[in-house]
Parts: sequence; structure tokens; C-alpha cells
Amino acid sequence: MKTTLRILGLMALMGVSAQLCAAVEFDRPGEGLGTSTVPVGQLAWEQGLPSFSYSEATADGSKLKKTTLNADVLLRTGLTDDLELRLGWAGPAWSQTKFNGQTEEDDGLGDVSIGLKKAIDLDDEKLSMALMAEAIIATGNANFSNEENIYSLSSAVAYQYNDLVNTALTMRYEWQDSNWAITAIPTLGYQIADRWSGYSELIYRKAESQDNEYALGTGVMYVLNDQVQLDASVGVDLEGQNKGYFSGLGVSFLF
Repeated sequence: MKTTLRILGLMALMGVSAQLCAAVEFDRPGEGLGTSTVPVGQLAWEQGLPSFSYSEATADGSKLKKTTLNADVLLRTGLTDDLELRLGWAGPAWSQTKFNGQTEEDDGLGDVSIGLKKAIDLDDEKLSMALMAEAIIATGNANFSNEENIYSLSSAVAYQYNDLVNTALTMRYEWQDSNWAITAIPTLGYQIADRWSGYSELIYRKAESQDNEYALGTGVMYVLNDQVQLDASVGVDLEGQNKGYFSGLGVSFLF
């Protein structure tokens, strides 16, 4: 998928993918928006170790292969009982491009983001909702930046079927340099064992004047204790003849 789709992994990421047994719902991993917020006075630090992406396309009759690694980070802190501040950074990054028998490597820093997420009380034990406004500021180096700021509004609705299964739907509307894009992410979350949980998701994105984009992702989370979670995830882009894969390892802390 394109950079704007992958950067979603920095931003909200998925509440349904968070484990069911932790004290706080971390947003790593996944591409959706969680429906809970961090308690007032506490800080969640969610760190990629790192995130990986690979794409392969054909240009001028030759294969264009690109590999990227970046150590993304998201900090979340509660401002009120149902409102949190989110500060993100795509982190330091490295890329390798192979084309027409030549290999080029590059490194640099990615964009930063700032956002506010509000949990909506639906007065329902199983149904939850959240709204988020966020801006990705194009402060990164060339080849590691979106080049223009991205402003977005997102919503998420999650339904807890039982102690083992939940579902969620995230909708994201964004604007970049007068161009719009819509992303929809339906997700299934499930408890695997006492400290293990997982998720599976479909990512659909439609940008103005661009073809539809699709991706599938899945991952697992391990709750070390109430303050620490480990995660691993993989995914594949579904874009016809072009190949694309993404994966990541991460750790999240609550202070």
C-alpha cells in the first residue's frame, strides 16, 4: 500500500486488536482505532521494534523492489476520563531500493502526528465508540515523509460478543493538499489463551483519483503484565500484479 495507508499504523490502530485481559487497551498492533482512552495521569508508550514493509512493482520493463524499516512510536496520555492526547512519530527509518541492476540505500526521519481521541459513552456494556481528530505533520526527510500535511477525522464502533470474540469497524476520512481519501477497516478480535490474543482485519482505502486499495492483516499480542504488552503482526497488499508485504514487532508500556 502507499505511505499514507501504512502511516495509519502510527496513528490510532486498532482497539479490537488490543488484548481482552490487560488493564489498559493498547493500540498496537493493527490499523484501526481503539474505543478506549488512557486514564488521567497515566502514559502509554507504544514502540515499534521495528516496522517492516516490502513492495515490488514493474517500471519501464524492470522490477522495482523497495524495503523499508522504521521504529515508529506513539505516546498517549489521558486528559480527562474520556479524552486522550496522542503524539506520534514515524521514527528513524532506513530504505533499500533495487532497480535495473542498481541498489540504493537511504536513511532519515519520518513525520510526526498529534491528535485527540474521545471515548463516547453509549450506555451499553457490549457496544463502545470513539472519535478522533488528528494531523500528520510533514516534518520528515525526503523519501520518508508524506510531503504534505494530512488532516483526518476517524470513528470506531466496537462490539464485544463475549469474553472470547469482539468486532470493530473503523472509518477514517482524510484531507491532504485539497485531496480526500476514505479508509474502512473491519476487524475481528479473539482471545487465544490466558495471556494471548489476536486479530484479523481487512483494510480498504479509496483516495481521490486513485484506484481502490486493499490489504489483509493479522497479528498476536502477549500480555506480560498489566503494564507491558508484546506484539507481532503481518500483512499483505492486494493490488493485482504488484506485490506488497508489511510486518512488525512491538512493545507497549503503561506508566
